[in-house]
Amino acid sequence: MLSTREKAEELLREAEICNPGPWGNHSRVAAHCAEKIAVACGDMDADKAYILGLLHDIGRKFGGRHLGHVSDGYSYMMSLGYDEVAQICLTHSFNSQSTDEYIGDFDTTDEELKLIQDTLKVVVMDEYDRLIQLCDSLAGAEGVLNIEEHMADVKRRYGSYPREKWDSNLALKRHFEEKMGKDIYIVVDKDNFKVSCG
Repeated sequence: MLSTREKAEELLREAEICNPGPWGNHSRVAAHCAEKIAVACGDMDADKAYILGLLHDIGRKFGGRHLGHVSDGYSYMMSLGYDEVAQICLTHSFNSQSTDEYIGDFDTTDEELKLIQDTLKVVVMDEYDRLIQLCDSLAGAEGVLNIEEHMADVKRRYGSYPREKWDSNLALKRHFEEKMGKDIYIVVDKDNFKVSCG
């Protein structure tokens, strides 16, 4: 099940009150990118893409956690019955469906880590999982980023960036560009789009 656009926007606003920060506008940029790419693909639901992009980081509502935001988001969305969003909360950080590629602190309990790992083993990823993984890499807090510059920035901040994840993100970019027959930065209006709310 999926929330409506209006409910998704309400959930994000509520979450930002609990834990203010740039992650909220990052989520809005991801939603913008997801919607525009879905429209350009022609075979994807733009509203669904927008909602999934908007709520992929909703676990940040519960504080400044690293890996913990994945299990928090998954559990929170499952508690509301939004299983499609819950899956995205989980898969957006793991292109290869493995926690081995996670960049950041493993700040979960053993139970939370087991939940993430066990669910990743059985989840069947689709175009929406792949789309939000891509949009997560494109989305800054103020606008759309160059994906390679963004990954390089993450590498500088965290000291590393797994080669497999780097290559996977570039492969996702190529995949959706081929599907659209267009340059991704033109589709998402990289040079002009700015977050207008937050």
